[in-house]
Amino acid sequence: MKKSILVTGGAGFIGSNFINYFLKKYHPRINCYDSKYKKYTNYSIVNLDKLTYAGNIDNLKDIDSTANYHFVKGCINDKNLVSQILKYYDINIIINFAAESHVDNSIANPNIFVETNVLGTANLLSCAKNFWQKYGFKNKLFVQISTDEVYGSLSEFDDDAKFTEETPLSPHSPYAASKAGADLLVQSYFDTYKFPTIITRCSNNYGPKQYPEKLIPLMIKNALQDKKLPVYGDGKNVRDWIFVEDHCEAIIKVIEKGKVGEVYNIGANCEKKNIEIVELILDYLDKPYSLIEYVEDRLGHDRRYAVDSSKIADSLGWKASDHNFYFHFINTIDWYVRNQNWA
Repeated sequence: MKKSILVTGGAGFIGSNFINYFLKKYHPRINCYDSKYKKYTNYSIVNLDKLTYAGNIDNLKDIDSTANYHFVKGCINDKNLVSQILKYYDINIIINFAAESHVDNSIANPNIFVETNVLGTANLLSCAKNFWQKYGFKNKLFVQISTDEVYGSLSEFDDDAKFTEETPLSPHSPYAASKAGADLLVQSYFDTYKFPTIITRCSNNYGPKQYPEKLIPLMIKNALQDKKLPVYGDGKNVRDWIFVEDHCEAIIKVIEKGKVGEVYNIGANCEKKNIEIVELILDYLDKPYSLIEYVEDRLGHDRRYAVDSSKIADSLGWKASDHNFYFHFINTIDWYVRNQNWA
C-alpha cells in the first residue's frame, strides 16, 4: 500500500534530519526493494514548513529533486492549505515536528508558542479528522513529536529518578506548557473520536544542522569565534542527550510498530551537566575555559531531565545506537567546524 507522509516543520533541525534519514533508509526511488526489511517500500514525503528563522531549506538540498519528496511552503495554522495537501497527496500519516521550541523565546513572547504549538496542532488534527473520517481511520496515523520538558523537573539528588510515560505533566516554561497543551489535544482526539494518534516525548537532541540558539551549536560557534560562552546559573542543570538520527530511527519504529493511543518516551540514558558539555567543546577545540561566562539563570529553569525509554525498547525493539556519546558529539563539532557559514 502506498504511504504518503506529511512532515510538518521538515526544514527544521529534527524534521530535516528525519526526512534525510527516512529517504536514505527507504531509498530515493518509489517501489524499491529493501533487502534489510524484506519488503517493498512505496513511500512519499510532503514537507510543509513556514521557513521561519530556524527553518533552512538548504538542509534538504541533497534530496530536493528526489521523485518521492515534495516541499510546500506554508503554515500549519492555514486550514485551507493543510486540507488541500491532505487531499492532493492523499496523506496517510502525519508527523508533526512543527513547533516553536526555544525556551528563552517562549519566556519573552509566549503567544507565538501558543499560536504554533497549540493552535497549529489543533488545526492539523481537525483537518486530518475531517479528511480521514470519510474513508475510515484504518491505515492512518498522526504522530505528535513532543518533548520530555512537559514532565517538569527531576531532583538532582536522586540519580535513579526518571520520567516515565505515566509521569504527570508539570511544565515550567511557556514552551513546555504549549507542548503539553498540544499533547492533551492529541490525546483527546484519540479518546473522543478514536482518532489514530501516537505521542513521542524525546530528550535533548544534538547533531548537525541545529540552529545556533541551542546549547551545543551556540557554544561551538562562539568558541570558534573566541567569543564568551554564556552558561546559565551554576551550569549544573542536567539533560539527557540523544543523537538526532537515533531519534529519527525511534520515530520510524513508532510508525511501523507503535500502538495507537500510546505515548513513547525516547532517550539515550546519557545525562550530562551543561557545564560538562561546554568544557568538552572547549577541550576539543583547544580553547581556554576563560571563555566561559556564567550569567543570570533562566526564569523557571528546570534542574534535571532524564527519561525512561524501557517501554519503546521492550514493545518496539528500539534503543539508542551502540556508538557512545563522544563518537557522535565529536562528529557534530567537526560538522560545525567544516560548515562555519551555515545558518
